[in-house]
Amino acid sequence: MKKINPKLDKQEKRIEKALQREEFVSTSNLSHAKNLFKEAVKNYEELQKSKRITIRVNQGDLIKVKAKAKRNNVPYQTLLNALIRQFVQGKASVQF
Repeated sequence: MKKINPKLDKQEKRIEKALQREEFVSTSNLSHAKNLFKEAVKNYEELQKSKRITIRVNQGDLIKVKAKAKRNNVPYQTLLNALIRQFVQGKASVQF
């Protein structure tokens, strides 16, 4: 029988070497581990979703945001989303 020898990418080669060095250990409770990973995937997917919100904005501010977005060739919602993301990541601040 001919042995199949597929080409492996870098990540697959690292995994194969780790398996050969027995760096991975078996879990005694496989179903529990699977459930943990399923929950982690579900939580990650939930965080990746966009959520629709409704806010009240000063009309003049909205006109300026739309104008800046148009100058940058992006939808104004995308611009607002980028501003929110920068604020949350600490890259932008607001003075009160």
